[in-house]
Amino acid sequence: MHVFALNLVFALLFALFSGGPVGSGLLAGFALGYLALWLTRPLYGPSKYFQRLPRIFGLLVYFTKELVRSNLMVLWDVLTPTHISQPGIVALPLTAKSDLEIFLVANLISLTPGTLSLDVSADRRYLYVHVMFLDDVTATCTHIKEGIERRILEVLR
Repeated sequence: MHVFALNLVFALLFALFSGGPVGSGLLAGFALGYLALWLTRPLYGPSKYFQRLPRIFGLLVYFTKELVRSNLMVLWDVLTPTHISQPGIVALPLTAKSDLEIFLVANLISLTPGTLSLDVSADRRYLYVHVMFLDDVTATCTHIKEGIERRILEVLR
């Protein structure tokens, strides 16, 4: 975690000395600091920071893609006279175990239009999800597990 703090210090110093807008200066400083720290990573010993940050970025890119895709599907369903939605509720088997993992999976599912997390089973093995476009239960569960849940677990574990 000390490498992340060092990267933040680099970003703040870069933004301070660049004199440009704070937001873009921080972002550029963070990217340059990450590159500098990555090049000198043998000096810091083993750190998961250099594995975790690209995974976080991958999760954000994937979630953005899913957000756009699901928005377009819901928009198409609203605008067309014949609705293509087939709503249903699925019991998604969870690989996530901790409270934080389950929390993030449930909330990222709920943030995408067309899906809503309803409840977690008492034994915390299943997440009940309402899906607006349910063609195949197995395919839907696989899509969620291999998409959002897998990427969240890669970031947190």
